[in-house]
Amino acid sequence: MTNSPPPDPRSSRTPLGFDEFLAVVLALAALGGILFWSLSRSGKGFQIPNILPLVTAPEARSPVALTPQPQASPDPRAVAPAPIPSPVPEAIAPETPVTPARQPVTPIPIVPLPTTPTTPASPAPAPQVKFQDVPADYWAYPFITALAERGIVNGFPGGYYKPTDPVTRAEFAAILQEAFNQLPGVDNQTKYQDVPDTFWGVPAINRAIQTGFLRGYPDNTFQPQQEIPKAQVLVSLASGLNLAPPALPEQVLKELYVDADQIPNYARERIAAATTAGLVVNYPETKQLNPNIPATRADVAASVYQALVRAGRLDPIQSPYIAGVKQQ
Repeated sequence: MTNSPPPDPRSSRTPLGFDEFLAVVLALAALGGILFWSLSRSGKGFQIPNILPLVTAPEARSPVALTPQPQASPDPRAVAPAPIPSPVPEAIAPETPVTPARQPVTPIPIVPLPTTPTTPASPAPAPQVKFQDVPADYWAYPFITALAERGIVNGFPGGYYKPTDPVTRAEFAAILQEAFNQLPGVDNQTKYQDVPDTFWGVPAINRAIQTGFLRGYPDNTFQPQQEIPKAQVLVSLASGLNLAPPALPEQVLKELYVDADQIPNYARERIAAATTAGLVVNYPETKQLNPNIPATRADVAASVYQALVRAGRLDPIQSPYIAGVKQQ
């Protein structure tokens, strides 16, 4: 038995016959008729340009300038992507504050070169004024010494005070100027016919008048060299301190002084005021005023000291010769 080769698949395809070809042509013609009919129904007719566009030469185009388009502003509603946090190094707290408090600069002491040690000198005590004629047991010793240490009264050459010497009106004005220099005064100057401008006591006299301690006489004289009576000393101090008289001045004078009737009329109320204020110091008898005799340097020192006590500038001194009762 002989094996024949398999038939060729291409040899099994039969070519189209005439009938089949005609059927294909008719089908295509029918389709073309239907297409033609459809186009004619649309009102445009069957136009070749409507089906196939004419091929024309391309138009020359002018170059178009490129205009940069504005960038669209970001939409605020858009949610920006959350930034990725970069790692933060761990802060190390400093041991001391960043801004330290300003400390005061202590100056560096200069160390002196070593020397032989010496004992530091103690402050010198205030010099105590001593007068040869004013012993410690003298009745006016505490008054005179206290005023002399403060420069209110002065002594004479040789270390003498001369406590029993009388005081003139000019000298008394000088003592008042030193004792009450802090008191305000009226800025006026009175010219007295017996006080020339070259007189040594003119500044003190003017000051005593301005502060109300002294006055001149009605005849426009001051009588600077006149020895001042004790009554005038007490009237002057009471006037300068503006002391008010007691309610019954006459009773005070008659009860305290055996010579009250010798007190001048102009001085009675002022001496009563000075008495109740503790300004009167009588030696050796407290009841013996002696208003019309010249006041001694010891008398003036004692009364001026008591006036300073009254003014609150000095401490009281215990003395058995202070007359009267101090006004409370």
